[in-house]
Amino acid sequence: MASSSGQKVVLITGCSSGIGLRIAVTLAKDEKKRYHVIATMRDLKKKDKLVDAAGDAYGKTLTLMPLDVCSDESVKQCISNVKDRHIDILINNAGVGLLGPVESISIEEMKRVFETNFFGVVRMIKEVMPDMKKRRSGHIVVMSSVMGLQGVVFNDVYTASKFAMEGFCESMAVQLMKFNIRLSMIEPGPVHTEFETKMMEDVAKMEYPGVDADTIRYFKDVYLPSSIDIFEAMGQTPEDIAKCTKKVIESSSPRFRNLTNSLYTPIVALKYADETGGLSVNTFYNLLFNFGPLMHITMSILKCLTCSCLRRRTISPN
Repeated sequence: MASSSGQKVVLITGCSSGIGLRIAVTLAKDEKKRYHVIATMRDLKKKDKLVDAAGDAYGKTLTLMPLDVCSDESVKQCISNVKDRHIDILINNAGVGLLGPVESISIEEMKRVFETNFFGVVRMIKEVMPDMKKRRSGHIVVMSSVMGLQGVVFNDVYTASKFAMEGFCESMAVQLMKFNIRLSMIEPGPVHTEFETKMMEDVAKMEYPGVDADTIRYFKDVYLPSSIDIFEAMGQTPEDIAKCTKKVIESSSPRFRNLTNSLYTPIVALKYADETGGLSVNTFYNLLFNFGPLMHITMSILKCLTCSCLRRRTISPN
């Protein structure tokens, strides 16, 4: 896997669809051809969407490699197959979601989320970090979420995995800075992907044995409709996140945290406005359980107001 002289080698995880696919294509199609993209996915049989989207860039500025971030052996083999193990930019995108009442979620399912969302990123960083330290250069990007900053009801385990990742990276960033290695978090809000759409459809149909009737009703009749409203009013596209990520890696002084959607800034700010945590907890409680109809109206108005020019303004980390 060799790159042309002067090109930065970018390895991206989770590229079979969604955000990972779009980041890979955006960088591979860079007009100045500044990047050699190594797009990875667990199963190369799912490469067709990426190959089609990459077009002429496939085989030139974009190559494919198999990689399972949940496997130590797979991670080591993938990085060892890169020429001189030289990776300038690592973009950790692979992730899984989990939604629903926590009583209905097994510990094994919870471990699976952490295995990918947390330990998968840790494996990748551990594997590329020694070489970056030797070169005294590199940029590590982690696809986090606003849920790594602010908890969201019925997303308990997914949120926990992102909180863990934020804490890990916040700690690592200090050490890496000493070796001239930059670390950046990308923190999207809701993003319209096939994955999110299918997950919403699936959980609405599921039965939740062991969960009380009130909680199921709150989840299906209150949370899910509100969540759909938020996605429609405030959701971004994978292209938006790819543009933001490109800006981050091209910045001469990239920020550590990068919220991609400025519409979410006031929501995150609630948490830091009150050190007791009461303001954010009570606000979310009232929005969901006391002012549900009002929130629906507000989201409908916001959807009408979020014209294309406003949406374009939400993709910049600057």
